[in-house]
Amino acid sequence: MSDMQQSDQLVIAGKAYRSRLLVGSGKYKDLDETRRATEAAEAEIITVAIRRVNIGQDPNAPNLLDVVPPSKYTILPNTAGCYNASDAIYTLQLARELLNGHKLVKLEVLGDEKTLFPNMPETLKAAEVLVKDGFDVMVYCSDDPIQAKMLEDIGCCAVMPLASLIGSGMGILNPWNLSLIIEQAKVPVLVDAGVGTASDAAIAMELGCDGVLMNTAIAGAKDPVRMARAMKLAIEAGREAFLAGRIPRKFVASPSSPMAGRIA
Repeated sequence: MSDMQQSDQLVIAGKAYRSRLLVGSGKYKDLDETRRATEAAEAEIITVAIRRVNIGQDPNAPNLLDVVPPSKYTILPNTAGCYNASDAIYTLQLARELLNGHKLVKLEVLGDEKTLFPNMPETLKAAEVLVKDGFDVMVYCSDDPIQAKMLEDIGCCAVMPLASLIGSGMGILNPWNLSLIIEQAKVPVLVDAGVGTASDAAIAMELGCDGVLMNTAIAGAKDPVRMARAMKLAIEAGREAFLAGRIPRKFVASPSSPMAGRIA
């Protein structure tokens, strides 16, 4: 890792991370594949659907924390499968108990089962309660700059607008809205949902996103471990390109070699 990469870290709720790739823990064929893909991604934050994945709720079932231990990773419990504020709040309070007072969480309140689009009124309601209860809330939201700002003003530590529908693999459908959110935000902005391949992740980072969270794009690939490595490289390349500053788009050609000082 270069000196620039070491100094250019992602900071969420006061903690610094080297990796800007956050990964999910579902949809793999088994826990060993989960482990291998997570290691290949070199991710440090792993999100866990408390309603779907065992992290100790069932002592008789395989425990995800055996392959992605909290001693090595930051576990990010999420509220996938919740469709109202009350269920989301209860789920994260349960996660806090299971993880010995863990405060960093990912809030998502869904609107319906078909689109999995965020229900923003319920999301705002849950965010306000959770922040007041002492949680550090990273929040899945629509790509609406006004509502993203409302979530930041409530006290969320990161806003996570969708690029496109969860699991769709459609990539970034509205880069302009993402750019507006990034421009105004004083907390990290991470793309959440819709990434399909490495170029989608790179584009998100080139736009200026602070990170990308993904699950299906890796776990649903033909070779999840190889895709995890690809996503790691894409995130790093996109971030480097953003920091380097791309050339402006122009409608005229510009020769690569200077015209002045030609030999002939």
